[in-house]
Amino acid sequence: MKKRALLSVSDKSGILDFAKELEKMGYEILSTGGTKRFLEDNGVVITAVDEVTKFPEILGGRVKTLHPLVHGGLLAKPDDAEHQREMAENGIAPIDIVCVNLYPFRETIVKPNVTVDDAIENIDIGGPTMLRSAAKNHAYVAVIVDAGDYEAVLVELREQNGTTAETRRRLAAKVFRHTAAYDSYISNYLTELTGEEYPDQLTLTYELNQSLRYGENPHQKAAFYRSPLGSDFSMANADQLHGKELSYNNIQDANAALQIIKEFTLPAAVAVKHMNPCGVGTSETISAAFAKAYEADATSIFGGIVALNREVDADTAKQLAGIFLEIIIAPSFSQEALELLTQKKNIRLLTIPFERARTDRWNLVTVEGGLLVQQPDELGYEDAEIQVVTERHPTEAELAALKLGWSVVKHVKSNAIVVCNDEMTLGIGAGQMNRVGSAKIALEQAEERAQGAIMASDAFFPMSDTVEAAAQAGIKAIIQPGGSKKDQESIDKANEFGIAMVFTGIRHFKH
Repeated sequence: MKKRALLSVSDKSGILDFAKELEKMGYEILSTGGTKRFLEDNGVVITAVDEVTKFPEILGGRVKTLHPLVHGGLLAKPDDAEHQREMAENGIAPIDIVCVNLYPFRETIVKPNVTVDDAIENIDIGGPTMLRSAAKNHAYVAVIVDAGDYEAVLVELREQNGTTAETRRRLAAKVFRHTAAYDSYISNYLTELTGEEYPDQLTLTYELNQSLRYGENPHQKAAFYRSPLGSDFSMANADQLHGKELSYNNIQDANAALQIIKEFTLPAAVAVKHMNPCGVGTSETISAAFAKAYEADATSIFGGIVALNREVDADTAKQLAGIFLEIIIAPSFSQEALELLTQKKNIRLLTIPFERARTDRWNLVTVEGGLLVQQPDELGYEDAEIQVVTERHPTEAELAALKLGWSVVKHVKSNAIVVCNDEMTLGIGAGQMNRVGSAKIALEQAEERAQGAIMASDAFFPMSDTVEAAAQAGIKAIIQPGGSKKDQESIDKANEFGIAMVFTGIRHFKH
């Protein structure tokens, strides 16, 4: 019996050459709709599926292949006598190869102003059904959903007149991954339309972005996956202009830097080590902003990651080139900057579309056997209900510094304390088990620069000891959420030392 291949694709890449090769090998080519017209226009002899089924395409093409003469050919076992008897009785011929890809649902829903009707019409029914039928019967049927697999299949057909069981299973696994991802786009789209925030089942899909040499440590395997519908302002969409391959830790740290740099509209520079900022600077030029970020902590920036929200010019590049850095991220690099920085062999230079900065809808964190889902922490200084709770009010310069400190402290691991002025961080205390411990680290780092500076705290002061430590270092204003049973003790202590204290009513824990 002549072998048959069913080809029906929305993505025509490579399909013509694939069909012609199958035709040369003696396959009868079955097809439908646009694929049929495309192949016939290019000289391939086609048997229309409706010639096989003796039933026309109906409902505007919604029903083409949903027929027993198609699915019987896909699901029948050639070594099952009962299957063969039923096929003979019903005039069903086997289909040996299926090549299908699906209506572009994902590509449709990301279009500006797409309507629900357009989205619904791009939900493929017959395609996934054929793929699943063929993949279920992969012991006998080769099913292809990825144009990248055409050549490998043709090689096996040429060399051994058939595909191997190993190849068919690999292709079937890819099919079920593909249809699962496709269904997740649809389910998530419709769930969002209903407004249901926490459905009883959460289906997520990610695509492999790159395999990594190792994870956090050399003995851990790792890979980097991207969300197909996630933010463009992402390490998954970064364009690497220079340097060696990114590592797991590089990606984590760089992502932390991106989340911080999003807070600023003025020229700003952020230096990150181990997912915590070690220096943040703002100014009228990007060169001056980086100089302040570097000055904030000239020790910790060594081996760090720097993000800048303006093009890296020659002046900034000269400063960057004098430091050992792992990564520099910016919207762009001038030609002079590239010529200077690419002289350093290993430094990674990345560009990201800052103009498309947005935040993903959810933060996802895995725990043993589960997944935590939460909204991102997007509340900033402008969202706070600023309340001055002390006798002294902050000056205009102190208010500007409080705003900068509040923008940075939300990105520091709790317990978090930031000491800064209105242009740069001066000391950062991160991840300590008590708040006064973080304050002491930040103040020790700031040293004499703490005189006249401000302090920002991600959560309330449970004791007045942090205020006392701040006063002894010369801090003039403090911003914190408030909400402690002992708030009044902290307020009283601030009044005692003439410190202005501002409550925001917003907590910024970051674990």
